[in-house]
Amino acid sequence: MSVPKEKHNQATDGEPVDIDGQRSRKEEKNSGTFDYNHKRKAVTPVKPVVFFGSAIIIISFAAWCMIYPNAAENLIGVVVGWVADIFGWYYILTATLVLFFVIVVACGRTGRVKLGPDHSKPKYNIFTWTSMLFAAGIGIDLMFFSVSGPVSHYLAPPEGLGGTDEAARQAVIWTLFHYGVTGWGMYTLMGLVFGLFAYRYNLPLSIRATLYPIFGKRINGLTGDTIEIAAVLGTIFGIATSLGIGVVQLNFGLHLMFGLPLGLGAQISLIVIAVAMATASTVSGVDKGIRRLSELNVLLAFVLMLYVLFTGETKFLLNALVQNIGDFVSRFPGMTLNSFAYGEAGGWLSDWTLFFWAWWIAWAPFVGLFLARISRGRTIRQFVTGTLTIPFLFILIWISIFGNSSLAIVMGGNSVFGDTAMNAPEQGFYTLLEQYPGAPVVVVVATFLGLLFYVTSADSGALVMSNFTSKVTSTNSDGPSWMRIFWAFATGALTLAMLMVGGVTTLQYATVIIGLPFSIVLYLFMIGLYRVLRRETLSSDSFRNTLPSVLSGRAATNQNGELGWRRRIARVMSYPDEIQTRNFMDDTVRPAYQAVQNELEGNGANVQINWSSVEGTNCPSATFIVNFTDACKFTYQVLAVPHSIPSFAPSQSPESGQYFRIQVFTQTGSEGYDIFGFTRDQLIADLLDNFERYVELIHLIEESGVMEAASWLSVDDDPAGAWKEDLPSQAGNPNLS
Repeated sequence: MSVPKEKHNQATDGEPVDIDGQRSRKEEKNSGTFDYNHKRKAVTPVKPVVFFGSAIIIISFAAWCMIYPNAAENLIGVVVGWVADIFGWYYILTATLVLFFVIVVACGRTGRVKLGPDHSKPKYNIFTWTSMLFAAGIGIDLMFFSVSGPVSHYLAPPEGLGGTDEAARQAVIWTLFHYGVTGWGMYTLMGLVFGLFAYRYNLPLSIRATLYPIFGKRINGLTGDTIEIAAVLGTIFGIATSLGIGVVQLNFGLHLMFGLPLGLGAQISLIVIAVAMATASTVSGVDKGIRRLSELNVLLAFVLMLYVLFTGETKFLLNALVQNIGDFVSRFPGMTLNSFAYGEAGGWLSDWTLFFWAWWIAWAPFVGLFLARISRGRTIRQFVTGTLTIPFLFILIWISIFGNSSLAIVMGGNSVFGDTAMNAPEQGFYTLLEQYPGAPVVVVVATFLGLLFYVTSADSGALVMSNFTSKVTSTNSDGPSWMRIFWAFATGALTLAMLMVGGVTTLQYATVIIGLPFSIVLYLFMIGLYRVLRRETLSSDSFRNTLPSVLSGRAATNQNGELGWRRRIARVMSYPDEIQTRNFMDDTVRPAYQAVQNELEGNGANVQINWSSVEGTNCPSATFIVNFTDACKFTYQVLAVPHSIPSFAPSQSPESGQYFRIQVFTQTGSEGYDIFGFTRDQLIADLLDNFERYVELIHLIEESGVMEAASWLSVDDDPAGAWKEDLPSQAGNPNLS
């Protein structure tokens, strides 16, 4: 692309240093050319406090559980009972508030704000994006709970008698509720925060950077370290829970296939094998490893689901699916805030609702980061709508088919199956498959699918945790390979420790406990996101409160007092080459900048003009900067962006097949229009239009009291460089990259 090779710094150390402008290019002067070949000082790829702090806690906890399993089991049981008794209402309220918040954000004025600069386009088309969202919604735990959940709720419902028609009707709905839009609301919140801060405001793709609106520079110290350690701990416990569920379920599947003994010994072997596979996958990277395994997961999941649908009681399953949809829609409002204050739900609340809400919270940084990385360029409204509906649609169909198939067996009188699915849930899914024709083959497919789910959860988790604990250099880079390997083994060790203590139940209890401190961070995310979106609203207001360009001078007149309509036609019909572009920059942009600089400096402003070369061309880039404070600056950049000449262009167009649009870049990206052919006065008027809006924005922000700093969201001295991946690339010139 025809932008500087040197990227806008997304915090080379992975932290939000000097967030508003991060590191300005002091080398660029009014008449100089920036050296794009200079080397940055190498940085250590580890966040020492976060990495070693979280690693020591995890390893120490795992070792304690292995050495003193009885003491660990007793203590975890006592703590989870206290959490459920004291904070049950808090978990329920938090999950509901998060869902309400993201829906309001999507439906409001800010729903049109993009997860990226204003000129950005989605990287993936709607089909690919939908498929990737769908893939994010499935995992080995879905196989586990799609059978054990409905059967357990049918035989032992939270309210009413078990084994009744009403209990059957509630059973699938409670399972859908625990896997439904409430949990995905937490994922959506994290995805919004990551996507907006990283891709629109060019902050590092890290937990601490997203909290800068609240804590300011303190986020670079102990406050940021503590929050990121909490995120890592929550993530690894959430992943360990899924892997523990996967191990015990795979153990039973391999027992059916090969007679592998049931128990901890076999589960240790499975953990070792799965960690080795996860290590190989995560080291190979997202595209080569994780992406291909995810695609295979989706295919096999569909095959297995359709097999059960069409070889089972198809008519009953389709009828039940339709009724489940209606029941879920009608009962959801009452279920979402049901804390069972007027009834005794026993341990059901902590075993199910509280566990799932804590589990969703623990997984939120992990899945949210993935959702953000695939959604750059989408609007907030598109993102929220997609993440709340697309994965849930598949989950609804999956749980309805497998859950109702299980209920049909239990309601038909097979009490042994019901007891197995409820009290030995790792056996429930395979026991269900044994009821269908071709069971041995189906069991093999299910076991292989479960293994893939296990590996993709482990390798993706290791990748995300390495990002959280290392200083990545950009939003598209990942932590070092050795760190991914470490986290893959650490996750395996924690999973093993929890299985030694008390199996899946202990994993669930540990998740309820660890999710409590990190739930506080969700509120911080909502506050920070509110402040940022409030700024977006004020930015829109600043346009309304300033003079339109037609009054402020853009519609310049010629020397006879007439509008320069001939000049406008010439400008629209021209396709300037490199020489014409360079001449325009020298003859119009340079004197316009200089004139405004002289006038502003005469009024006490601190003005800086940077000139640099656009890589692959002889065209300059010119950036006009007004420094208000260290944390607040106005930036107006003029940059030559290459485009292919359209087929309808006049015959005198450049023979090279490309021309240049002189585009304006400000704090939120490209303004979208071409200024080639503007007169000096027209360019000055456009610059001042943007300057006035920025000044008005500062006034509105300070008067609103939303932020201490008026513009911590300012970008670097090279706005186009910050978002160069959104610009046209290689427009007919192989030298442009």
